[in-house]
Amino acid sequence: MGKGYYISKHLATAAMVLAAIALVTIIALSVVYNREKSKNAAKFSKATTLPVFPTPKTSNEPWDKYRLPDTLSPQYYNVTLWPRLVKNANGMYIFTGISGVMFTCEKKTDLILIHSNKLNLTVFKGHHAKLTGLSGVTAPAIKTTWFQSETQYLVIQLEGKLKPGKDYWLYTEFTGELADDLEGFYRSEYMENGEKKIIAITQMQATYARKAFPCFDEPGMKAVFHITLIHDRGTTALSNSQEIKNVIIDGMAITRTIFGPTKRMSTYLIAFVVSDFTYIDAKDKKGVRIWARKKAIEDRQGDYALNITQPILEFFEKYYNTSYPLSKSDQIALPDFNSGAMENWGLVAYRETALLYDPRTSANGNKQRIVTVVSHELAHMWFGNLVTVKWWNDLWLNEGFASYVEYLGADYAEPTWNMKDQTILYDLQSAFAVDSLTSSHPLSRKEEEVNTPSEISEMFNTISYNLANEQSLESKKNTLETGLKTPRTHHGNRTAVDQTPGIKLPYSVHEIMNRWILQMGFPVVTIDTRTGNVSQKHFLLEPEAVVDRKSEFKYVVKHHHCDITFENPSYKSNGCVKPHKNEWVLANLHVSGYFRVNYDLGNWERLLSQLESNHQVIPVVNRAQILDDAFNLARASIINITLALRTTKYLLHEREYIPWEAALRNLNYFFQLFDRSEVYGAMQAYLKKQVKPLFEYFGTISSNWTTVPSGHTDQFTQIIALSLACSTGVEGCRELTRSWFKKWMQNPPNNAIHPNLRSTVYCNAIAAGGAEEWNFGWQMFQKATVAAEAVKLRSALACTKVPWLLNRYLEYTMNPEKIRKQDATSTIGYIASNIIGQPLAWDFIRANWDYFFKLYGTGSFIFSGLIRDVTYRFCTPFELSQLKRFQKDNAETGFGSGTQALQQAIEKTTAKIKWLEGNKEPVLQWFLSESA
Repeated sequence: MGKGYYISKHLATAAMVLAAIALVTIIALSVVYNREKSKNAAKFSKATTLPVFPTPKTSNEPWDKYRLPDTLSPQYYNVTLWPRLVKNANGMYIFTGISGVMFTCEKKTDLILIHSNKLNLTVFKGHHAKLTGLSGVTAPAIKTTWFQSETQYLVIQLEGKLKPGKDYWLYTEFTGELADDLEGFYRSEYMENGEKKIIAITQMQATYARKAFPCFDEPGMKAVFHITLIHDRGTTALSNSQEIKNVIIDGMAITRTIFGPTKRMSTYLIAFVVSDFTYIDAKDKKGVRIWARKKAIEDRQGDYALNITQPILEFFEKYYNTSYPLSKSDQIALPDFNSGAMENWGLVAYRETALLYDPRTSANGNKQRIVTVVSHELAHMWFGNLVTVKWWNDLWLNEGFASYVEYLGADYAEPTWNMKDQTILYDLQSAFAVDSLTSSHPLSRKEEEVNTPSEISEMFNTISYNLANEQSLESKKNTLETGLKTPRTHHGNRTAVDQTPGIKLPYSVHEIMNRWILQMGFPVVTIDTRTGNVSQKHFLLEPEAVVDRKSEFKYVVKHHHCDITFENPSYKSNGCVKPHKNEWVLANLHVSGYFRVNYDLGNWERLLSQLESNHQVIPVVNRAQILDDAFNLARASIINITLALRTTKYLLHEREYIPWEAALRNLNYFFQLFDRSEVYGAMQAYLKKQVKPLFEYFGTISSNWTTVPSGHTDQFTQIIALSLACSTGVEGCRELTRSWFKKWMQNPPNNAIHPNLRSTVYCNAIAAGGAEEWNFGWQMFQKATVAAEAVKLRSALACTKVPWLLNRYLEYTMNPEKIRKQDATSTIGYIASNIIGQPLAWDFIRANWDYFFKLYGTGSFIFSGLIRDVTYRFCTPFELSQLKRFQKDNAETGFGSGTQALQQAIEKTTAKIKWLEGNKEPVLQWFLSESA
């Protein structure tokens, strides 16, 4: 076989955006925060609550707009809250509170708009608030107040004008429900030692602080917060700042905990918790503490998080060249939490699966999730909290940057895990999947495109998290770090970065940023090694789809031999890449550029030959790239599908995790397309042949599956070997998993199945069994005290092939006593991934859409994932018609954060129908010939 050479092609946009990121950081990190302290001590009082005024008719007034006017600027809040952890006379859990906010008038106005949602405000002399002037200023009298429910405002009209440059104090008293809705200030319940425990916790992002107290609830409206919590004795209160005083109230079994003033910060980062949790600490100057249920801490489930938190904080201090800005760093694991984690400044909240680790029951993957999530949230302590976006249309600045540096922090904490290479799987390829649709969107949208809570929630997507990560490529690490460590004297405008020593930019920041953040999609670069020609065009999974959002910019692609400027949508350059005879070309070395690569057929053949003769000549991440590019190019009808399938033939010899995972993700797409057709049998036979050597390899090195490999990613590959071998019927695999599960059933207290393999074993055993196996799994799920183990069982219960068990399981998702609200939609997703469960889940969602939409609210993050999961298999005209009917039937109810996901489901289904028409038969014949 002839030798090959590599072309490292880095999109200049990737380099450019790093400098732009540096700009944002340099500017924002230099902000001098106002540390003004409140001198107004709020006193908690019991005021009579009266009915609120009705909402007036909608009009084109300021209170009908979702964005706050720029007339007022909050400076600090005094907030006192008292959550009741027992039901009141009406059978409700409530909280009461008082809040005062000092704001400065920026422009003359006779109107105050402040967010308030689902709060029952006390009425004073016919109005819902009190207004006073500060420093000798007389405030105008309140004319009228009312609630504007659509935009979630308390509207206060004044008799006169507020004066620019003057400060005012707005005071409210209120009552709210401490509901179990996972939003704002809410309650969580759990069982410990047979006793039901109630705790009060918060989730303010993105628009839920207004459910806890009236506030100017926009990320750009930063202020200092003085928080006081009143709570039962025997419980502990936590907030963003360190507690400075605990006062026992005489004659009452309650305590008042007063916290120090916060840094100047956004409302979505406010947090408070009242619980009987306990903690472990590092006894270091950063005040690191891990909080959780007492049983979890006693079982040392917080130890791993404690061991990695301090090193990661120290890493980021060096990386940002800025000290950790707070006096403490609390990390708390919560039984009920809708997000994976939340970067509340000084009090980071996590699902238990993202913070607690028990080596006896938690898998290697659980450990990796903890280190990456902790690293992601701690990265936000600087980038996102200290430096914050003005509005949610630029969420990518927060999340994309954190998604990149989370791997750097994790790599520092676990240097042997090869974390950086895994970004190809978890970020790049995930971003490609979404950004190849016409329903994608640019990194940044115009402010006016993101207004309502549901539109804001839609921004928390793969584009904002994973695509934005790709701008921060490791190949440009030095440029990024130089920008982050630049002295704070360089700030204030774009020329600060243009003129920063050590940073050389090919273009102005304005030109760089617009080309990266204001256009959606990415190119496919085609290299013809026969002629040396290179061309580019916008890559779309549906090549005939119409792109409504046209790009106005140019791409610049660089490699070792030439620079090519690609006009959008297409450009050609002649004679640039022409290797010698029998040499192959591999572009985008180490996958450092954000584009796919296609070649002439001859070069593809030479690459495939190299893979089969000696695949290790090609870097691991590029082997994954070849697989992923080929399959997606085939889905887009750019190359023949049989060419893409041939990239999997070399897997007989592959032992690395990243290529196998990339292959399985693409083959799983084929499973979903063909598991209801005659193609499935031939496909299973082929994959059985391909995975058998891997299964036998791990059987040998693990002493017949009695141990696990020492290598971190080798443990992931072992899981792939077992899972795929069992699903394709490799001899001995299913018998092995069933025997392990049977032994556990015979001795429930002694589960000898290795934690790494439990998900696969549980699923296969329950799928092969009936009601007896399912009921045993359900009993073990109910008894599980480690969240990671509970997730494995909850997922495996969806593997059963018994329809009535699946229907019963779906019904359980509507009962929070059986399935927690935070887990309901993911459980439905698990069921939908089962070929028998998919139509059941789809019918269930259609029948209960109104219920779920009202339960979780229009702004909930969960709807996009729910729609994606239940429609993932759709590939027939009938299913497409059902999708469109679902869209029409529920237009009045709406889809909240799932609006774009539904449109993407329609687009994907349409593309799959068209693709199958021309590719089903060739795929069948290829699998038949290769499995013979």
